Amino acid sequence: MLFTPEDEKQIIEAIRLAETMSTGEIRVHLDQKLEGDPLAKAQEIFYKIGMDKTKDKNGILFYVSENRKQVAVIGDQNIHTYVKQAFWDQILNEIVSDFKNGFYKEGLTKAINKTGIKLKKYFPHNGKTIKNELPDEISR
Repeated sequence: MLFTPEDEKQIIEAIRLAETMSTGEIRVHLDQKLEGDPLAKAQEIFYKIGMDKTKDKNGILFYVSENRKQVAVIGDQNIHTYVKQAFWDQILNEIVSDFKNGFYKEGLTKAINKTGIKLKKYFPHNGKTIKNELPDEISR
């Protein structure tokens, strides 16, 4: 396992903090049994856990294969329209670099923070209470 229970609490807190800045939804999915391509598995999980059902189509999924120490990032259509593939590639490269150095929690929380900033730029909330459309807990 890459993350301790304390690491997971800090990751969930990073999600909550990032989501306070916008109408976006961020999820983390941990997988112990990845056998194929992490991006293909992330796309499958994206739909399975309802990331495509957000009102503003601005959900972001961080998929982490703990058994293979690989990661994929998926952004729904509206956020992807704004940030383009270059943003996802940059985020992914930063996470991979941190993972290679053993900084799993740090790499993931930094990426969550950066996506929260992008969500705030393109999907700011209007000061009203925002309904949390998806749980912040880590899925498995």
